[in-house]
Amino acid sequence: MTNPLPPSSALILAGGRGQRMGGRDKGLVYWQGEPLIAHVHRVVRPLSDDLVISCNRNQPAYRAYADQLVGDAEADFPGPLAGVIAGLKVARHEWVVLLACDAPRVDRELIEDLLRLAEASDSAAMVRQGGYWQPMFSVLPRRLLPMLEQAWATGERSLQKALLREAVQGLECAEDDRRLSNFNSPELLQG
Repeated sequence: MTNPLPPSSALILAGGRGQRMGGRDKGLVYWQGEPLIAHVHRVVRPLSDDLVISCNRNQPAYRAYADQLVGDAEADFPGPLAGVIAGLKVARHEWVVLLACDAPRVDRELIEDLLRLAEASDSAAMVRQGGYWQPMFSVLPRRLLPMLEQAWATGERSLQKALLREAVQGLECAEDDRRLSNFNSPELLQG
């Protein structure tokens, strides 16, 4: 019998400019008849009673998918690290599943594997695909918040670089793993 998963918050990042989408809010762009955020929400909702969405615009549209909404502390879309810091500040559980709003093919198995790896190692867990880290598919312990805030204060803006300042366990995924597809341009939405 598999051990039960630890309680976790879910943090979905939807706070970007959407530059490759022509400025459109990626999480609200439709794919297969629903906004991208709806696909991610459907997978993560059964795993958490604390779903946080980091969004810097269109809060009324995101409200239906979240228990809590947060925005970046600074204006002008400073990037995913800012969204993670804002989300960790309000997350109610020690473990936080981190996902992007534009990854509608993520599945429950991937999230559960990340949670188990993070709990077993008592550290952050992140997908590695083809030798590259994929920080938008991670499970983070909330205790990383002070370290991430310190990284931000010293000028770091890369989420990946900030997270890799501490031990991170890699969950190896194949290069062609469709669950990791990011729909960050109009062309990819055709698939």
